[in-house]
Amino acid sequence: MNIPYTNLPRLVVIGGGFAGIALARKMVKENVQLVLLDRHNYHTFQPLLYQVSTSSLEPDSIAYPLRKVVKRGKNTFFRMAEVETIDPTTQKVFTNIGSISYDYLVIATGAKTNFFGNTTIQDNAMRMKNLPQALNLRSLMLENLEQAVITEDPEKRKELLNFVLAGAGPTGVELAGGIAELKLNVLPRDYPDMDFSEMEIHLIEGAPRVLPPMSENASEKASKFLKKLGVHIHLNTQVRNYENNLVTTNTDLSIKTATFIWSAGVTGAPVSGINAEALIPRANRYKVNEYNLVEGYENIFAIGDISLMETKKYPKGHPMVAQPAIQQGKHLAKNFKKLLQGKEMVPFTYFDKGSMATIGRNKAVVDIGKFKFGGFFAWFIWMFIHLWFLVGFRNRFITFFNWTYNYINYDKAARLIVRPYKNKESALEEKV
Repeated sequence: MNIPYTNLPRLVVIGGGFAGIALARKMVKENVQLVLLDRHNYHTFQPLLYQVSTSSLEPDSIAYPLRKVVKRGKNTFFRMAEVETIDPTTQKVFTNIGSISYDYLVIATGAKTNFFGNTTIQDNAMRMKNLPQALNLRSLMLENLEQAVITEDPEKRKELLNFVLAGAGPTGVELAGGIAELKLNVLPRDYPDMDFSEMEIHLIEGAPRVLPPMSENASEKASKFLKKLGVHIHLNTQVRNYENNLVTTNTDLSIKTATFIWSAGVTGAPVSGINAEALIPRANRYKVNEYNLVEGYENIFAIGDISLMETKKYPKGHPMVAQPAIQQGKHLAKNFKKLLQGKEMVPFTYFDKGSMATIGRNKAVVDIGKFKFGGFFAWFIWMFIHLWFLVGFRNRFITFFNWTYNYINYDKAARLIVRPYKNKESALEEKV
């Protein structure tokens, strides 16, 4: 890896997601050698991936170079590497570019799409956990529209114009709303010779309401907004299979579609080498104590989606969203500083800042403590919060410019098929 020898304690961080960069940014000036590893050379602002998929934003608007995160430190290094295994006995991390020893190791590998063991859906469905996958989805949707405008077979055209999403959590709801906005405000001007009354958007959810993690008030408002946009919602319905462009469910519902998007859940993305006893099987997350130490280890920590910290309020671990990851990263940095000074670490406490989801233009829902509201004001808050947490001034400026342009002109500027979608690519890109 060409990392210089040092007498300083070496802190190796695996993963440049929200948790990893929150920790790294606080540790770059400390008296340690910090090594950040990630299979990509950029951090992705995942809450806005759906806007890349629906042509609102280009990928560089929501990506930030990881080298810029660590460049301010004298003893900080980034290596683009795919971690293969960890050997806690020799305290080494093995990657596709070589191995590196550590004094302290932080696993922040995040989560990946959960297909609940259904390999057929895994092989055939689209997913949206990283930038390449978001671009794949954008390309597939635009390619299907181009094919639909030239086909003379009405059944084939309907298949190409059907969009089906499994999972009505925040990702599914926001993506369904984004596609509906395209249908209503953008695509009719791009394809004036196509009848968009044939285009249908179906959102399938196994629970009795959309946005199950949020309040009933948010679910009710989100459902109302989606229906107003023309989205067909199917509740208490589970997708059983997707093969040969046919979605089948546990009910009588079956839909022919060339665009099936799986957003029905996530699971942890563990690294091999850690004792199986430390891994919670169903969640694929490492069990950690109140200091984020992985169970059974004294110098291996896990933060973010990959960690599961059982508390009285969160017996199944904290929500697998950005805020717990950011807070754990910052808190672990404070504990490392204490550790290096020979002081006792402080237990982690999660502060819930609320949750929100946007459904489309002027439409969002927000839950903050006892305050639950929706509509334009919620949408404005959603925009402000997401701009605030984007990494880097350039990203904030470009995103704000694009949103302003889209809002004024009822247009989305990124409707480009930069690279044609190739089947099976998504499965390969799901690796940690």
